[in-house]
Amino acid sequence: MLAGRLDVSTGTFAVEEIAEPHAGPGQVRIAVKAAGVCLSDVHLIQGVIKPLLLPGDSVTLGHETAGVIDEIGDGVTGLTVGQRVLLQAGEERDGVVWTRGVDYDGGWAEFAVATAGTVVPLPDSLPFEQACFIPDAVSTPWAAIVETARVAPARPVGVWGVGGLGAHAVQLLRVIGAAPVIAIDPLPAARERALAFGADLALDPADPVFATRVKEATRGRGLSYAFDFAGVAPVREQAAATMAREGRLILVGLTDQPLTITQGTHFSYLKQQILGHYGSQPEHVLELLDLVAGGRVEFSRSVSGALRLADAAEAVRRLDAKEGDPIRLVLVP
Repeated sequence: MLAGRLDVSTGTFAVEEIAEPHAGPGQVRIAVKAAGVCLSDVHLIQGVIKPLLLPGDSVTLGHETAGVIDEIGDGVTGLTVGQRVLLQAGEERDGVVWTRGVDYDGGWAEFAVATAGTVVPLPDSLPFEQACFIPDAVSTPWAAIVETARVAPARPVGVWGVGGLGAHAVQLLRVIGAAPVIAIDPLPAARERALAFGADLALDPADPVFATRVKEATRGRGLSYAFDFAGVAPVREQAAATMAREGRLILVGLTDQPLTITQGTHFSYLKQQILGHYGSQPEHVLELLDLVAGGRVEFSRSVSGALRLADAAEAVRRLDAKEGDPIRLVLVP
């Protein structure tokens, strides 16, 4: 079968022919119908992110995967051949979280094997192209909002970076009643998209009256919650400077750059907090599927393009270059 493989020892990525995997005991195999392309995949190829648990040198990328079960291993119950499913982005093994497409083979392939407990049934009404990226692109901001930040309704929120995660954060913040939702992005197209996704205000971080506009929008209170989806040091400084008393800065975007708070005494005086966030839990994906089923959210606007699996390298290039300012590119075997 075809698979998008990364040799982590050399940083070489290629779509190549490999042996088909088969479902072992407690596993199922799915025929992949759609797989999301995430900035984390780009960072893996570039060597910015390194697998911590990968037993060898090569891995099939792709942690956002949906398809149809076509093979069931011994001991698996409650799942059937032909069933439409998505796969959780990882699983726990002996108390350690392994990430699909990082620590073990993922969904950039014609077939993917998964532990039965990581398989989530999909309603017929949800297209594979929209379902595949719910684990991560949607569940990560959802978990950051409801679990790490514990956002309360009617509180002002800032979202820095309206890309693959931030765009969904805007949509989800509106669902839970945050107000106002202020999106911040240097790209005009991203700001326009933020407004279309439900932001009350979209600002350029370089606007010379940026702080004044945030103050006006929050009636002088500042932001109760500030989400950094960009992973850029200046964002964190700007976000901290616009927060209210007891405001929370939630770091979702990943970076190895130092975290600096210039006005440290002011930060402490206002009892503000910095919270790190990473990924999501299986229940967050289930909650989102309930929201989709209830008509609270839908993700058709999030699919910025679909490419054949054979063109995975081109999808990576487009995302890295931000060509067309994509939310999610999807690979279709």
